[in-house]
Amino acid sequence: MNPIQLFDTASSTYTYVLFDEASRQAIIIDPVDTQMQRDLATLREHGVQLRYIVETHAHADHITSAGGLIEHTGAQAATPAGCGIQPSAIQLEEGDVLHFGSQTLKALHTPGHTAGSMSYLWGNHVFTGDTLLIGGCGRTDFQSGSAQALYDSITRVLFTLPEDTTVWPAHDYKGQTHSSIGAEKRHNPRITDAVLGRMRTLDEFVQLMNNLNLPKPQRIDEAVPANLTLGLRHDAGAAEDAPRAVAASAGYSGDVSPQLAYRWWKSGEAHLVDIRSHAERAWVGFIPDVPGIEFKIWPGMAVNPEFDAQLKAAVPAGAKVLLLCRSGLRSIPAAQRAQALGFEAYNILEGFEGDPDSDAHRGNVGGWRKHGLPWRQN
Repeated sequence: MNPIQLFDTASSTYTYVLFDEASRQAIIIDPVDTQMQRDLATLREHGVQLRYIVETHAHADHITSAGGLIEHTGAQAATPAGCGIQPSAIQLEEGDVLHFGSQTLKALHTPGHTAGSMSYLWGNHVFTGDTLLIGGCGRTDFQSGSAQALYDSITRVLFTLPEDTTVWPAHDYKGQTHSSIGAEKRHNPRITDAVLGRMRTLDEFVQLMNNLNLPKPQRIDEAVPANLTLGLRHDAGAAEDAPRAVAASAGYSGDVSPQLAYRWWKSGEAHLVDIRSHAERAWVGFIPDVPGIEFKIWPGMAVNPEFDAQLKAAVPAGAKVLLLCRSGLRSIPAAQRAQALGFEAYNILEGFEGDPDSDAHRGNVGGWRKHGLPWRQN
């Protein structure tokens, strides 16, 4: 069975969907933000449930839709540990295996294009990212690239696979869709010198790569930071520098933007408390090192009778405390309650996910996660 291969014209990126026919569990590799609706439609068309969103590396030419796909499907992100994509639920190391139904996807650490780059082996198929392209390979002149490491990854890892292994690259600029390990061994001009009729030596390869003189990727300054947070953009500095005042009758100290809350929390000026339900934190994501104290609990979203005691146990008496909920509504009564308990309490505007957009989807309009502030996925 071959993967479903999808193409983004703007970045010449291939996205792959693999699924297990019996369980209907699926994996998607290297999704693109502008193609998310296409990819969701593909999943629906084939009647499959997305289990993992996998990246070959932190891309410089497009922004991933991983964060959005998590929101829509509940899938877990699985990314190379060496790429520093911190929100991911799974930090993949060499040899790690993802299971979807009876199928497996094995991680192969293939650094060179970036230090953390990975390829993935699925039966007789290998997804090579930018490590090995059809008749080419990824550049090595930015993002922790190394021509020596790339040479080793290609010749000592990928070229040791059976020659009939199908190669599925992350990009192609000439309309080619796939190749094989045997074909790339014999005909890839980056690796094989056709004139001499042999594979290039390491020194020859390094010299070739060091003299490509390629232009800087147009989107690198935007794409790489966003991809380090699963496609959710960084603009943590662009917010009010002071809380918004509220009426004295409101019963709490004020409203703060997610960015200001983050600065107060990281500086130690205030304590951050996530008041969402345990299920919300498990499904959507959580903030590392932040206590989760439910303000309302199931069934019926009744006020948690243990809220007062749990808040007092987590935050020093009289301290400044920041309350975070899903969209900035539930945290208002929580802030009021905290203020009544003697804390200097603030509501965080927009919450973790922000308000729904015109399609009733959260995570696109605002919120802690949308602003690229630290979070993790279970």
